[in-house]
This record gives sequence, structure tokens and C-alpha cells, in this order.
Amino acid sequence: MQASTTMWDGSNWARSRFEALGWALAALAVAALAVPWFLWRDSTVAAGLPLWVWWHVGWMGLASVAFYAFTRYGWGVGVETETPEVSRDG
Repeated sequence: MQASTTMWDGSNWARSRFEALGWALAALAVAALAVPWFLWRDSTVAAGLPLWVWWHVGWMGLASVAFYAFTRYGWGVGVETETPEVSRDG
């Protein structure tokens, strides 16, 4: 028997749908908040750089953590297909 390296093994349809929806919402949030539209026309400066630059630095850090989590736990969620069991005996 082979151990699964991901949290999803394809056996629970409701869980797979819930997980796929969660990852889709996370991707939408990462994309939607990548541009700090709420900081437009804000001239606040922190440590010599505009606040929007700090937003990008922090957001890219958070986005990289989210992508790492996705590659570790969610890669392939929602795209697996039902395949028949194949016997190793032949």
C-alpha cells in the first residue's frame, strides 16, 4: 500500500468540492488584493518607502506562503479522475 503525500485522496466527493472551493477562494483573494487599490493616492511613507511598496513586499511574502501550501496540500484537487483499481498481480 502506498502512502499519500497529500491531504486529499479522492475518496470523499464532498471534501474534494469543499477543498477545491477553498483553494479557488484563496487564489481569488491573492489576485484581488495584489494591487493595493485602497492605497492609491496615499502619500504615506514608512522607512523611506511609500506604503504601497511595503504592501507589495508583505503581499508577495503571503502569496508565496499560500502558493507553497497549495503545492504541498492542494495540488491536483478537483482535477483527479475516477480510475479503476489496478491489481499488481496482473
